[in-house]
Amino acid sequence: MNPQLEIIITAVIVSSACALLGVFLVLRKMAMMTDAIAHTILLGIVLVFFITESLTSPFLIIGAAAMGVLTVYLTELLQRTKLMAEDSSIGLVFPLLFSIAIILITRYAGNVHLDVDAVLLGELAFVPFDRFIVLGRDLGARAIYIMGAILLLDLFFVTLFYKELKLVTFDRALASILGFSPLLIHYALMGLVSITAVGAFEAVGSILVIAFMIGPPISAYLLTDKLSNMLFFSLLIGIINTLIGYQISVYFDVSIAGSIATMIGITFLFIFIFAPQRGMVTMIYTRRIQQLDYAVKSLLFHLYNHEGTAQEKEESKRDSLHEHLHWEDRFLEKILKKVIREQYVVVKQGYLKLTPGGREYLIKD
Repeated sequence: MNPQLEIIITAVIVSSACALLGVFLVLRKMAMMTDAIAHTILLGIVLVFFITESLTSPFLIIGAAAMGVLTVYLTELLQRTKLMAEDSSIGLVFPLLFSIAIILITRYAGNVHLDVDAVLLGELAFVPFDRFIVLGRDLGARAIYIMGAILLLDLFFVTLFYKELKLVTFDRALASILGFSPLLIHYALMGLVSITAVGAFEAVGSILVIAFMIGPPISAYLLTDKLSNMLFFSLLIGIINTLIGYQISVYFDVSIAGSIATMIGITFLFIFIFAPQRGMVTMIYTRRIQQLDYAVKSLLFHLYNHEGTAQEKEESKRDSLHEHLHWEDRFLEKILKKVIREQYVVVKQGYLKLTPGGREYLIKD
């Protein structure tokens, strides 16, 4: 297989696996837990290495996943004391566990190639050099098979427990009433996040794993309110960013992971500004429309309150409106032109008077 194709396939598989689970992390407001797990799994790897004395043992993944779950448990344990917020508990737990791992490596594994670079900082360009050989036959890059198996595991879990994940994510109390175990689903999800992170770190590096787990899901969150659509958009955005980012890295001869992570950031920024419902442009436009609508109703309400009174003519003149509503001249002129254009009011003998349409519009809302 072409080495470039192996790199692309690996990156696409990793992005899909991370984005799939990242959706639930984003919805559960646990995005930064990915960063914590990215550091604390090193302790799990170190402890298992001391037992097996092998850097290729499959038990390394199990140890790392267990440490990831322990990280979540300790974080939530501190949070349940009500003495600190979630971000504070994360800030305490992961530096502690990560520091213990560094101390153990420095003290007891000085002569072994076991360090932060070896465990956490992968490089996509090196994927084709680590081959999967069975009975003397080269079957391709080992990362493709490892991450492919993890992706299938993630897909199986999400598909099999889709309803439970959805219910636990949006209504934990209802899930308990219906007989589901929110705690079991929660820690199963965290275990898969840890396994996915461990499997992906060696291939693509910690920075890209965190970017994949947070970037595409949060971008998808701005595009839809439906969980199934969010999963689809998250996968699609992750894959597109991967393909474009890789081409940029080849063209400019720069870091593959850096290019993909940059594309993820650019895509999020674009969606953040131009998303149809939650984008900045839409929000600014909506607020502007709401501001104008509120101003129109305020003017109509003022006219309605003085309608039929002895002060109607005086209170409905332009100077009186300026005094009561405290609007700038330019804004007042804009609102006056709007209500006249919409035929909500008419100018009669130098003052404003509600039309039946204006009265209906005011009462209706």
